[in-house]
Order: sequence, then C-alpha cells, then structure tokens
Amino acid sequence: MRDRILRISRSLARLGRTGQVDPAIPKFRRHESNHGGQVKHVQIFGSSFPDLTMIRMLAGLKQKNTDSLIGGVARVLEESGISLVDSTILLKPHMAPLGNLTQRGLHASEKSDVDYGRPIARQLAALDIGQTIVVRDQAVVAVEAMEGTDAVIRRAGELGNKKNLTVIKVSKPKQDMRFDIPVIGFSTLENMLISGATALVIDAQRTIVFDREKLVEIANKHDVAIVGMEPFIDD
Repeated sequence: MRDRILRISRSLARLGRTGQVDPAIPKFRRHESNHGGQVKHVQIFGSSFPDLTMIRMLAGLKQKNTDSLIGGVARVLEESGISLVDSTILLKPHMAPLGNLTQRGLHASEKSDVDYGRPIARQLAALDIGQTIVVRDQAVVAVEAMEGTDAVIRRAGELGNKKNLTVIKVSKPKQDMRFDIPVIGFSTLENMLISGATALVIDAQRTIVFDREKLVEIANKHDVAIVGMEPFIDD
C-alpha cells in the first residue's frame, strides 16, 4: 500500500511540475487507484510544458487563483473517473495538536503579534491570496502569495533585519482538505532560524507537521515556540 501511494504521489508531482494531465491518468489506473492527493497550484500556474488537456482547462478558468487552478485539475481527473480525497487521510497522527508543541509558549510580544496578525492572515486566506504572514511589533512584514511559506519567511528576514519575527500560518476558513493542506517541517524551521523568527503559530488539526519529534527538539534547542491554535472555520 505504501509503495502504491508513493507511486501515485510521484504521478501527481509530475503533473504539477510539467503541466501534463494526460500521462498521469493511465498511471492511476495502472496502480488500480481512483483516488489522488495533493497538487501544488504554483506548479500548475508555472507549468513549462502543458499538454492539450491542461491548456483547455486553463483557458476555461475565469480566475487562476489557488482554488480555481487545483479545482480545474480535480474536475479533469474526475471526468476520467479519478477523484481527489482528503490529503490527510493517512496522515492523522501528523496533524498539529492544539496548544504548545514546544517547551515554551508565546512570549508577550509574540502573543501581541499573533493577536494582531492572525485575523489578517485569516482574511488573506479567505481571499485565496496566501496562508502565511510574518509579523513584528504588530506590523505585517511579509505576506505569502504563490511563492510558499519558506520564501515568505526568507523575504521577511531580509525586510525585518532578521530579528524578532513571528510567523503565522493558517488554513482557509473553508479549506478543502483535498487541496494544498498547510504543511510545516524542517525547512520551515530552518528558514525561521536563518531569518530571525522566534515563533510559529499554526492551525491545530489542519496543518501537517512532518518529523514532529525532531522538529520540536531543534525548536526547543533554539528557543523557538511552535503553537497550534483553534482554526477559523466558516459554517
């Protein structure tokens, strides 16, 4: 099962990297799967060699934001009998818990930045712009668009003199758990350390935490706080 999932994931990754939908479909069928997982919107948007199916899909979109791009790919796959399922279906143990993941929680200044910045991050996520912002002294230093979490943290470090930054990453209020689920891991923490970020706030049960034990160990060593908070969810 694990090997089959890996093969399917590679097919999806290639789909995003090349923009070619047609080659992915027989690979799903060959592995006797009618389900798939995450597809990255930025790879679809910047595809170098889209095939005719992808070109037609893109031409039919009114907008090319995250939900539109990935939703378009999902529709193409579903027309071929392949449905996308919750990306976290086999990753429940890796979802962020509620509360402090690290030994320490937020300092007073970090909490002020979170109180200020998290509603802003929520609005940006709801507008399908990005899901991460970086704050210092209750001012937004950098906002994520398509470049991803690591890039926005590095950019914030340059803008904020690599000092006292708080990273806030949220899910969308109506996050489709099939698509582009928030993820943190070693690269997130690495970029935080390089950029002078001291705290990371994520949505509990809606963010995947890879290599959690090691991640927390390194965060504790560098006195970085990682905290899972109740997500904003629209009815």
